Amino acid sequence: MKQLHAFVSGRVQGVFFRASACDAGQRLGLVGWAKNLRDGRVEVVAQGPQPALDAFVAYLHQGPPAARVDQVEVRWETPEAGLRNFGVRY
Repeated sequence: MKQLHAFVSGRVQGVFFRASACDAGQRLGLVGWAKNLRDGRVEVVAQGPQPALDAFVAYLHQGPPAARVDQVEVRWETPEAGLRNFGVRY
């Protein structure tokens, strides 16, 4: 099990980016969360097997149809305990 911590920049708020990231994470069998930041970015944490995380990072570079992703900053971290599903944080 691995964990990624990503920050997505561009037109990523108000375009259902968080909800679509949660859907993509669930389809890939990942757990984690997505959250809007005050600076206009979306922060995402996801845990799961490396192949699924790689596919998820590819999704983050695209996002939903209304999004425009300019940059995805990914950090690999030690998995945090307690994540059981994939959801939106506020």
